[in-house]
Amino acid sequence: MRKFFDMSNAAEMVLIVIAVLVLLMILTSCIKIVPQAHAMIIERLGGYRATWGVGLHWKWPFLDRIAKRVNLKEQVVDFDPQPVITKDNVTMRIDTVVFFQITDPKAFAYGVENPIMAIENLTATTLRNIIGDLELDETLTSRETINTKMRASLDIATDPWGIKVNRVELKNIIPPAAIQDAMEKQMKAERERREAILKAEGEKKSTILVAEGKKESAILDAEAEKQAAILRAEAEKEKMIREAEGQAEAILKVQQARADGIRFLKEAGADQSVLALKSLETLSQVADGKATKIIIPSEIQNIAGLVKSVVEVAKDE
Repeated sequence: MRKFFDMSNAAEMVLIVIAVLVLLMILTSCIKIVPQAHAMIIERLGGYRATWGVGLHWKWPFLDRIAKRVNLKEQVVDFDPQPVITKDNVTMRIDTVVFFQITDPKAFAYGVENPIMAIENLTATTLRNIIGDLELDETLTSRETINTKMRASLDIATDPWGIKVNRVELKNIIPPAAIQDAMEKQMKAERERREAILKAEGEKKSTILVAEGKKESAILDAEAEKQAAILRAEAEKEKMIREAEGQAEAILKVQQARADGIRFLKEAGADQSVLALKSLETLSQVADGKATKIIIPSEIQNIAGLVKSVVEVAKDE
């Protein structure tokens, strides 16, 4: 009997321990910690109860449950290339990258069944609508415009789902192979044309520079010749001035000598007869020269007449 009571006590202890462990596990499972940039949607008996933010939270066992864990970080989704047709009936494939962020966890949890699939389909239809209004060349050169239009359209459409589309980028635009070959040939022709233009412009600039060099050289030669002529003229002018000054000085000396001679005659008291004789001597010296023409002053002629009269008087006596 005692042995039976010991076994029953041991079983009760085991049951108590198990019950305590289960209770601890239940209590532990009811304590939840929400990390940064995350949120949890809590339901009670199948209905929405609350949205838990960052921190420590408690939920009632068997009544509350975590319906959805929401990541509030900005997320990036790269969708597969989608076939689109341009306004000029060219079929191409475009893949897009969407940057979005969940701003309302409740709307995200209850707004749409599969938000990522919904965004992908919405992106494809929006892209087809935008590209359908553009031609091929506009599509290839209007990436920024397409991105802006798609972001605005997707942001409005996903707002009821608690999603904010921050940015949409066209990752690749893949035209058909024939279009790619034609574009490559066009680009090659354009590059060759630019090369020819650059080469012609280079030759033109080279010719202009050579002509300008020759022009400047001719101008410099003319300037040098002009300066040389001016220097030669100035040298000739200075030479003539020096010669004229020499001649003037010589004439001045001759005149000074004559004046000194006359002054000496006056000081010696020479009369008219002596002057006449001196003049005749001077005339005879002039006549002995090699000059072909002799100009006799009127005074000398008068003296000659006087001498002739004296000679006649002498004969009479």
